[in-house]
Amino acid sequence: MPFRRVTVAAITLGSVGVWRRSRRLAGVAPELRTPLVWFPTSIRGRRSLAIARRMLPFAPAAPLVKGVDPRTEHAAGDGVDEGDSGSPAGGSNVRVVIYERPDRVRPSGALVWIHGGGLVMGTPEQGEGLCSRLAVELGIVVVSVDYRLAPEHPFPAGLDDCYTALEWVHRNAGSLGIDTSRVAVGGDSAGGGLAASLAQMAHDSGLAVCFQLLQYPMLDDRTALRSGLDGLVWTMRSNRWAWRAYLGHPLTAPEHRAYASPSRRTDLGGLPPAWIGVGDIDLFHDECLDYATRLEAAGVPCELHVEPGMYHGAETLLPKAPSMIAFLDRLVAALSAGVGSGA
Repeated sequence: MPFRRVTVAAITLGSVGVWRRSRRLAGVAPELRTPLVWFPTSIRGRRSLAIARRMLPFAPAAPLVKGVDPRTEHAAGDGVDEGDSGSPAGGSNVRVVIYERPDRVRPSGALVWIHGGGLVMGTPEQGEGLCSRLAVELGIVVVSVDYRLAPEHPFPAGLDDCYTALEWVHRNAGSLGIDTSRVAVGGDSAGGGLAASLAQMAHDSGLAVCFQLLQYPMLDDRTALRSGLDGLVWTMRSNRWAWRAYLGHPLTAPEHRAYASPSRRTDLGGLPPAWIGVGDIDLFHDECLDYATRLEAAGVPCELHVEPGMYHGAETLLPKAPSMIAFLDRLVAALSAGVGSGA
């Protein structure tokens, strides 16, 4: 009987509303069509989150590039006090995974990378394919952050961990062989949203960031309040639950804390140049387009790439699709231009 309950729950999570997705599936590029998009795991509570977390290690992922031997270190904060606005707490030990090639020319640029997972799941290891590729092709150091997750650790815990990692990179630039004028931040999905918040926090605290690499970033909690909008793979139901878990309050409650939701920042002037890549049928398309437009209006150079027929995370499901190869090539080229290449 317990097995039956779990099985029914899993089937329900995957199949509820499948017929409603047929219209959205019509917009998927032919080469990106796969049965996997019919059965997303909707996060709607702690039980479904637990299931999703257990399934994540089995999700498709790009392999580690040969020649890179990742190592784990722990970044310690310098004890900066936390303020009412959600400024970095510091003083904690944050696990980071470091990717670099053995023949890297020092000092080089660096990327502080933040993994996706809706702010509620994920580990640095899930992005080792891209992180190792960036390290090899660009000759840089990639530092991927194992930040704390909601709902166990709501805002600002995860963002504080990301700031601690960025601060640690700057403080240890000499031993790491990093040029502090060439440190970028980036991430995918929820990690992209955290990277955008991190760029804002770094700007306000005077910590140098030269570029922000935002791969279909999760930028705006207000998207979760919109009606008539949904997405494939990452659904509106998951988005609503994840934002509530991260913010620690109902979405209808006011949110005035700095950095909690990067799109809520009114003054984007002075932020580092950005690249934003997103699919035109991604749930985050509109918020990405809005953020890119506002960055440009504020005088911040921003390259926006909108991929036709691409849903959220399509390159992980179908990495050999020509459009996904081109999408990631654009991301690599953007970072090369933003941080410089020692290759």
